[in-house]
Amino acid sequence: MDFDALLLSRLQFAFTVAFHILFPAFTIGLAAYLAVLEGLWLKTRNDAFKTLYLFWVKIFALSFGMGVVSGVVLSYQFGTNWSEFIRLTGGVIGPLLAYEVLTAFFLEASFLGVMLFGWKKVGPKLHFASTVLVAIGTTISAFWILSANSWMQTPQGHEVLADGTFVAVDWMQVIFNPSFPSRLAHMLLAAFITTGLVVGAASAFHVLKDRARGIKTEGWSESRISLVMAIGLVAVLAPMQLVVGHWSGEVTHKYQPSKTAALEGYWETRADQPLHLFGIPDREAQKNHFQVSIPGVGNWIQNLPRDEVITGLDAYPREDQPPPFIPFFGFRIMVGLGLLMIGLGAWGAWLIWRRRVFDSPWFLRFCVAMGPSGFIAVLAGWMVTEVGRQPWVVYGVLRTRDAVSPVITSQVATSLLAYVVVYSIVFTAGALFILRLMAEGPVAARTEPAPRGQRPPGTPMAKAPGDTSPDDDDTPDGHDGLRGAAS
Repeated sequence: MDFDALLLSRLQFAFTVAFHILFPAFTIGLAAYLAVLEGLWLKTRNDAFKTLYLFWVKIFALSFGMGVVSGVVLSYQFGTNWSEFIRLTGGVIGPLLAYEVLTAFFLEASFLGVMLFGWKKVGPKLHFASTVLVAIGTTISAFWILSANSWMQTPQGHEVLADGTFVAVDWMQVIFNPSFPSRLAHMLLAAFITTGLVVGAASAFHVLKDRARGIKTEGWSESRISLVMAIGLVAVLAPMQLVVGHWSGEVTHKYQPSKTAALEGYWETRADQPLHLFGIPDREAQKNHFQVSIPGVGNWIQNLPRDEVITGLDAYPREDQPPPFIPFFGFRIMVGLGLLMIGLGAWGAWLIWRRRVFDSPWFLRFCVAMGPSGFIAVLAGWMVTEVGRQPWVVYGVLRTRDAVSPVITSQVATSLLAYVVVYSIVFTAGALFILRLMAEGPVAARTEPAPRGQRPPGTPMAKAPGDTSPDDDDTPDGHDGLRGAAS
């Protein structure tokens, strides 16, 4: 393998985007979860919802901050490593990214401070509205980012001028390009499921810890409530994700047949394709080694007539074939984890119906083990999407090799090494701190005060054992809902 500037630039962008995508995939769902928790607390006045909000908002603040930092790095790389891409496609991509800043980032920045630091300083309606608007902002951000990326997958609504630059001629076609609706739905569901799995894992961990210590929890503790909420979300959304994923696959088959051939391991153009369960794609030999297949099922899986011809990689010159190894295995990892998520939701729903969900240690351990699976599935799906598009940066129109900056190999290698070192230190420390907060659980948040005017008069605030502080919200020590995160 020749590690030239092009390959190293691709590796660098892949490395940084892999770190970045983990945080939006979590914060999109977590922002919505926080809005639900605060809404439930305002409606029911159950302090368990307030405690859960105060606990998860600390984790949201840390994750949001790391997502912003890692996202800034990606913007710089457009100029340093992919200046030709920006020069040629900036007339289309530039406004889409600008819309994301104007409509989403400003909205998030405007109300994030109120959400995080206004817990005691504003009234209940304004604070709840701020949480909801932050959640809406994260979704709008996903809208524009997915629109820009989907246009690179299925470009339309543009013209290419004589000098090779792209100009938009129909913004509705650019924004709502063929792959955008299915990919937006797929990504948003992935974000919500990822959050549900993390919340479920943390909650199951604390339920297991209480069981190991012999603590008998009466009624519905915070961990029990959040566990049931997480199970319900996964039970509903995981099967929906399977349907939306199939929809996205149909769009890919129609508009990006070479990607379909790569992720399915089809080397031969033929009707009645098999379903390859396993194999090791070999681009040099143009075949799969150690192949395990089910004959005649491939067309049925893709919702096509059995006699319809499906294009294989042999229909493309070798230089136009995507590298099949990563899409092939990434797709199977994503689907395999999706089936496990469906199984988790179904098992959990059955246990809830039987009123045995808190008494099944095997299920609780399964929840803990599945905690990171959403992140893994998101990374696998993203690699399928991006590597399967190669050798095009704008599918069928602009090759990746024509989009790279005129930089020398040593410069890219040095910056890549620097990114690996810095990211390994900074984001490992951040992830470990988040895990530590999760291990502490929501108990510490019980001592945090209610926002101004949100605690019913005469209702004492829940305290930790041994806490003798007065109940007045305006005590001199100035409790703050983010005290733990700020420290």
